[in-house]
Amino acid sequence: MSTPYPFTAVVGQTDLRLALLLNAVSPAVGGVLVRGEKGTAKSTAVRALSALLPQVDVVPGCRFSCAPAAPDPDCPDGPHGAGPGGARPARMVELPVGASEDRLVGALDIERALAEGVKAFEPGLLADAHRGILYVDEVNLLHDHLIDLLLDAAAMGASYVEREGVSVRHAARFLLVGTMNPEEGELRPQLLDRFGLTVEVAASREPAQRVEVVRRRLSYEDDPAGFAARWSGDESEVRARVVAARALLPQVRLGDTALLQIAATCAGFEVDGMRADIVMARTATALAAWAGRTAVLKEDVRQAALLALPHRRRRNPFDAPGLDEDKLDEILDRFPDEEPENDPDPEPDPGTDPEPGPDGGPENPQGPDDDGGPDGGGGVPPQGGGPQDEQPPAEPAEAPADSPEAPRQPSAQDGGPEQAAVRPAEPFRTKMLSVPGLGEGAAGRRSRARTAHGRTTGAQRPRGQLTKLHLAATVHAAAPHQKARGRAGRGLVIRKDDLRQATREGREGNLVLFVVDASGSMAARQRMSAVKGAVLSLLLDAYQRRDKVGLITFRGAAAQLALPPTSSVDAAAARLEKLPTGGRTPLGSGLLKAHEVLRIERLRDPSRRPLLVVVTDGRATSAGAVGGDPRELTARSARLLAAEGVASVVVDCESGPVRLGLAGALAADLGGPAVTLDGLRADSLAGLVKDVRTAVTTPASHITRRAA
Repeated sequence: MSTPYPFTAVVGQTDLRLALLLNAVSPAVGGVLVRGEKGTAKSTAVRALSALLPQVDVVPGCRFSCAPAAPDPDCPDGPHGAGPGGARPARMVELPVGASEDRLVGALDIERALAEGVKAFEPGLLADAHRGILYVDEVNLLHDHLIDLLLDAAAMGASYVEREGVSVRHAARFLLVGTMNPEEGELRPQLLDRFGLTVEVAASREPAQRVEVVRRRLSYEDDPAGFAARWSGDESEVRARVVAARALLPQVRLGDTALLQIAATCAGFEVDGMRADIVMARTATALAAWAGRTAVLKEDVRQAALLALPHRRRRNPFDAPGLDEDKLDEILDRFPDEEPENDPDPEPDPGTDPEPGPDGGPENPQGPDDDGGPDGGGGVPPQGGGPQDEQPPAEPAEAPADSPEAPRQPSAQDGGPEQAAVRPAEPFRTKMLSVPGLGEGAAGRRSRARTAHGRTTGAQRPRGQLTKLHLAATVHAAAPHQKARGRAGRGLVIRKDDLRQATREGREGNLVLFVVDASGSMAARQRMSAVKGAVLSLLLDAYQRRDKVGLITFRGAAAQLALPPTSSVDAAAARLEKLPTGGRTPLGSGLLKAHEVLRIERLRDPSRRPLLVVVTDGRATSAGAVGGDPRELTARSARLLAAEGVASVVVDCESGPVRLGLAGALAADLGGPAVTLDGLRADSLAGLVKDVRTAVTTPASHITRRAA
């Protein structure tokens, strides 16, 4: 739709609106990372923000949006003389996930180079976004090297391009906004730190608010222009407030008490580095300007901490984000506020007392109090507490004994009652498991692969569009044909068939599919706690190596896909935490389920190679719905996976003085090695040597490993 959804018509999402508006007031805050589930209006709110930004004055004809009053002296289109400028709306530039490096930073203008013989620079998206918004949807799916370039430019306020004989520097100051769904994977901590603020969004659980979201969304779809017109007054008010806050910002005083509060907060939450202190100071200053004050108060510091620290505090990868607000208040209470001097009365926040809006719903001129944009969604209570606090859900009534929700009684086929879930043992650093051969999957840190970035290992004819030219190989291919082309001694003639593309080798991410035995035998001797700790360790390793993960469990009469393949290892860890045990062991069914999951994933993402990790003691006491001999079914299923070349490793969970060695037999059928729980540790040298020896002496082995 050509008419964007109004910013002030979004329902809920108080923190998201505030974070975006603070960056509009002070772009030096450093941008916003919006994290949340799908359908929560993340993209809608960001796209609507551009309409609230004031117009920018630009030098006519300048491709880099230089300001007439203070043009960039190093502008590639400069130098610009003094003169009147032209006003245009602030741009919102979207960076696609599949964008190339050339599209982001710019490159040599090939057309002018061939036609005119000059080295001309073609600007990229960073130049287009100067003095506007650069929006990256699904930023966690963007390649790491692009994120590095993006965040470096955002931090320095300039883009430096050194490539293909072109050396260019141009200003690149923009409001950086990234959105992501954590279920699709996380950003690296050092990249998270480069975003100024972060906001967690979720759909509202309040029926009345969800109804208002749907009502506004349907009204917008029926008549986008009319809907936007009904909210134009509120949009103008917020736009005027942004302009006023920008004008007031240089006058805001950040006193010593506020600085002590900021420093004590960052130290109390053990934040690494000094970027958090600087971002908190800028955010608190912007909050004061937004409230119409010239002095920073404790409430500004508190809100700044809730926005600037959750993604910077030290935490384990599987810990929930957010801050301990009681601890935050305890730190801030050590430093009383300074008395403001001649501070004007703060302007009341329009979002504190909602009035009925044009559509009959709650209205918040400060920014959308709503999540009802094209992405749907709902509101989330503000982190600092407020009127939207939700009531705790009522305890569900006990289901009738014959209903599907009633707890299922153990049957003879299950082999025993279900046992309560046990907590996993502490995770440890695991040895690196990798897939042999050379893949071509997504960039990661596990197995060897041909990648767009990495060390150059050779050259090949381009398949499709030429990317990285291998000059030496191209000249070598063209040299033998120069005499036949009639140009011997008079320069080198290169034809299309001579072009060679550089091949590079790096690391790829894999699909690590866990098949976990949750039967009654795994619960013996409290073994399941150690097993969960080992799987949690492997999940942590997968998180660090940027893999996709999936989780299959088997117990009782069947296997189930507990977690479809995803990039969110947090979700896998949560499922593992609640995993119950008990019943018989349908090991063959678990392997067949893995075969089916891998078949479907191969169709979805054929370039991502799988690594199957089977966690079991090797016992097979049930054939499940397939029927027949359980051990024979297990052997056939394992050989089926081996025949398709699936790289596998068996984590042998058998313990006690008497061991049957069934996991080792399973590993032989799978064509991969078996490793004990103790041997899985990276510091277990004996286990490492044993696994390497097994991998070398087993011809059908599909796994190689080295110390992480």
